[in-house]
Amino acid sequence: MGSTGKLQGSPWIWKDGDYVRWEDATVHVMSLAVQFAASVFEGIRCYETPNGPAVFRLHDHLKRLMTSSRTYRMQPAHTIAELSDATLATIRKNELTSCYVRPTVLRGFGAASMHPEQSPIETYIPMWPWGAYLGEGALEKGVDVCVSSWNRPAPNTIPSGAKSAGNYILSALMVMEADSHGYTEAIGLGPGGLVSEGSGQNLFMVVNGEVVTPILDGTSLSGITRHTVLKIAEELGLTVREQLVPREMLYGADEIFFTGTASEVTPIRSVDGLTVGEGRRGPVTERIQRRYLELARGEGPDPWGWVTYLG
Repeated sequence: MGSTGKLQGSPWIWKDGDYVRWEDATVHVMSLAVQFAASVFEGIRCYETPNGPAVFRLHDHLKRLMTSSRTYRMQPAHTIAELSDATLATIRKNELTSCYVRPTVLRGFGAASMHPEQSPIETYIPMWPWGAYLGEGALEKGVDVCVSSWNRPAPNTIPSGAKSAGNYILSALMVMEADSHGYTEAIGLGPGGLVSEGSGQNLFMVVNGEVVTPILDGTSLSGITRHTVLKIAEELGLTVREQLVPREMLYGADEIFFTGTASEVTPIRSVDGLTVGEGRRGPVTERIQRRYLELARGEGPDPWGWVTYLG
């Protein structure tokens, strides 16, 4: 299943050291997670590999989860190592060979004010089978996107570098707007009018053979897949530039692609109705995408030790 349609969850969710049934993993309507979006999360993929199921960049995702939790003053009572073991154990318990994992830390029911001390910190690890996030064929054919009328937040308004639930209501507005105009996804500009990121993805372009991506300026997430692609591009001998990106660069780029755990490496074939390159996955995008999927699926060398097998 892609990003649309009713979610079919796995039978078991890990909750603070115990397992609960999917349908029993509920949160009170008066929890701070519901009232004030006091929730942070991660998106992690487990792939079926020739050596069995394996999770891609598990430690890095959980480290970022801890950083997001710390930013919002709700550090869970678990270490990264404990959450790593819990993730692998829950995949095994659900008998999954590939899946999407969404560890979540939230404030539960307690306080009804902006002072959260009386609201307990709860940690969940749900997971489910998930296919191509942007739809079947998106990785090969690419997607059509628009520049959103909704801007990404300015630095020091909300912490864009933390992966919090509250940040994603803006993402939902961007996606709904794009969908209403017949596009699959949206690109957001920062408050100064420069390109920031997609609704839930970082963005790369290929310009005159060089790989270009917007700098991390406090309006976007420091994506783990973004970092992966930067390392892959370096490995492939490509020139990479992190720079300020004005909107018009999108219209003259030879190739554009999204990166993200859910989106993986997804080509963009048009922006605002203007065809990108030849309107299909370009050669540089294909090289990076092939190496990314080879690495994540355990089908090639892993010099960085990013693949964690269930064992």
